[in-house]
Amino acid sequence: MSFRKQRIAFVYDFDGTLAPGNMQEYDFIPKLKLTSKTFWNEVKRRAKDQQADEILAYMYLMLRKAKENDMRVTRQDFKQYAKRIEMFPGVSGWFDRVDDYAKEKGLIPQHYIISSGIREMLLGTSIANKFTDVFASSFMYDQHGVAEAPGLAVNYTTKTQFLFRINKGVRDICDNKKINQYIESDQREVPFTNMIFIGDGATDVPCMRLVKAQGGHSIAVYKPKTSKELAEQLRSEGRVHYVAPADYSKGKHMDKVAHAIIDKVAAYWAAKKL
Repeated sequence: MSFRKQRIAFVYDFDGTLAPGNMQEYDFIPKLKLTSKTFWNEVKRRAKDQQADEILAYMYLMLRKAKENDMRVTRQDFKQYAKRIEMFPGVSGWFDRVDDYAKEKGLIPQHYIISSGIREMLLGTSIANKFTDVFASSFMYDQHGVAEAPGLAVNYTTKTQFLFRINKGVRDICDNKKINQYIESDQREVPFTNMIFIGDGATDVPCMRLVKAQGGHSIAVYKPKTSKELAEQLRSEGRVHYVAPADYSKGKHMDKVAHAIIDKVAAYWAAKKL
């Protein structure tokens, strides 16, 4: 088995997938003296009025409301706002357990995030060091590290480009040349067949469909003890392979699904080698 084909990549959405709710709702929006409902309603209204992208609209509104409240927002501030983000059950131990099992099967595990949330917040979470890379919306900063304007907006369709960046091994966001170069499928860094995408809703559908269509695996998660109607709908429509509660604890359904996929990927390449 080649080094390239040994890699197995777990790719996650974040909000609603690894953590309940939206990351901005834990600390940032309360500091604006707003309710989450008020903030997101204004985002939707502004986006509709201006025919703008909702991701850009919420990033703009974060900066505008911060300015109105005399809040200076720096990279470090964003990391601090992430400290109180809660994870779903089992997330803290999930990555090491998955890694150990994959390595037992002769695979090299990697983990990535592709999120419409704020990259600087994600880098401040307790699990940030578990990821090979984090692709998410981010700001541009002045010489003092103060956020000035949106720099990158990741919405439900642009998420798919990052799957190709993982696939081709082109993780530099500013590299628009190499990402569009033709690379033979067997020369790509992470084959789609070795990719698992985990998301929770409609905004993840393009990624779910792409990974599934390319021979990889897609999983729709839902908040434990709540309705799994949307997740089941995604499965019935053929958009995902698996549905599971967002409980990443040892022995739970997600754990079993991950092990089954690892077994399948390892067996596939062992058979190809023969």
